[in-house]
Amino acid sequence: MNISDINNLDFNNAGNWPAPVKAVAIVLLCAGVVGAGYWFDTKEQLAALEKAERVEVEKKEIFENKQRKAANLEPLREQLEEMKQSFGAMLRQLPNQAEIDALLVDISQTGLASGLEFDLFQPQNESQAEFYAEKPIKIRVTGTYHEFGEFVSGVAALPRIVTQHDIKILPKKGSADELVMEATAKTYRYIEEQGEGDS
Repeated sequence: MNISDINNLDFNNAGNWPAPVKAVAIVLLCAGVVGAGYWFDTKEQLAALEKAERVEVEKKEIFENKQRKAANLEPLREQLEEMKQSFGAMLRQLPNQAEIDALLVDISQTGLASGLEFDLFQPQNESQAEFYAEKPIKIRVTGTYHEFGEFVSGVAALPRIVTQHDIKILPKKGSADELVMEATAKTYRYIEEQGEGDS
């Protein structure tokens, strides 16, 4: 069979084609059908399958994360409840406006009971933070190291929160035994307990 025989093929009478031509035509036709099937149908299905696999992996990760959170949910709830109770207990240690004056007296009496001599006890203006107000008190006292320690311990033991800042201890001029301590004591008040007109 040569090229002129191929040119003389009758496409309306494909049954009479020589066997090698029929085999080539069948192979080409099958390849065309398979290629067309892949291009118009299978290709989109493979892309959809790949997308579905990606979605499956993402959803699996989301599920695993949620499962881990669900497994820890009860301990987290218990921890949250403990934090609420602890926060409530701390808020109860913050004095309200009426108790500030009494607390100032308590700090002063703690210093006197420790044997200290007050040179300065000067409450400052309140400053407000997010949910509490801070009331600083400038203090300058004269005494010994042991008396200072007793004072600091006594203030720490008060039922309300009082912190001490900027502590400086210097020798007292003209005295071999006594010292001067300057500090800022700060107490705190929960803002929600104040009225609209308070500052």
